[in-house]
Amino acid sequence: MKKIYFFILFFIFVLVVVYPVSAENKLVNIEKAEVDQYGLALFDPLFINQQKLEQLMDNLDKQLYKEPQNATISDNDKIIDGKPGLAIDREKFQINFRERFYNSEDEKLKVPMRKVYPRVDRSLLEEIRGKELGNYVTYYKENNKERSHNISLAATAINNYVLFPGETFSFNQVVGKRTKEKGYKRAPVIVRGELAEDIGGGICQVSSTLFNAVNLKGIQIVERYTHSREVPYVPPGKDATVSWWGPDFVFKNMYNQPILIRAFSKNGKINIRIYSSESATYFKGNTT
Repeated sequence: MKKIYFFILFFIFVLVVVYPVSAENKLVNIEKAEVDQYGLALFDPLFINQQKLEQLMDNLDKQLYKEPQNATISDNDKIIDGKPGLAIDREKFQINFRERFYNSEDEKLKVPMRKVYPRVDRSLLEEIRGKELGNYVTYYKENNKERSHNISLAATAINNYVLFPGETFSFNQVVGKRTKEKGYKRAPVIVRGELAEDIGGGICQVSSTLFNAVNLKGIQIVERYTHSREVPYVPPGKDATVSWWGPDFVFKNMYNQPILIRAFSKNGKINIRIYSSESATYFKGNTT
């Protein structure tokens, strides 16, 4: 009997209400009866169970959060303004929740939202696109449609990326997993020194071009691996192989200003340029 009682008590303790809402539906109301369920326990309902309340806010945030969009630079060099996102206002929500919990009136609780502003706005882009720090170009055969397509997808993924001082850039994390669902196709790859075909073949040329573009005094290479055989698009030893389940290409921004990556893939040519502010200088001290 005791085991059954403690199981019921535990279930009530961790209960979290799930609301079927979308990111577009920002007005969510919680019934007073549901608010009352967040008492600490059956034997002491006068106090709010903070753990359950935190879980409720986490759940609402997952359903209602709208990611902000960073400002970007178009192919014709014009700045496109970013857009703010939305998240629940946790501070206001807790205040309103407590008011409803300790109020006997049958009044619904509206979930308050707050704007989430993008890290990269117009003014920042205007500041950090003024000075070119690095530039590298490699070439590929356009008639290999699948490989050319993969190269274009990967170049687009890293284009307009802004890396702030002290932060690290991971090629795998930024580009993401190369899958059919994301549009990647089967193309030639090098596996243990042998040519083969796999989803996403060709993107190593993008990572290798990026490596040569960021091979600067103000950039610390954290992780880089070369192919098991020479590749034709960069000089020997100047490549950077990547694989979702294996090698990654990672570097750290040691400049005192953010850096901007501009990557273009067109007409059989990959061009990656690195920009920053006119006042950009690198830390000559500790690079660990």
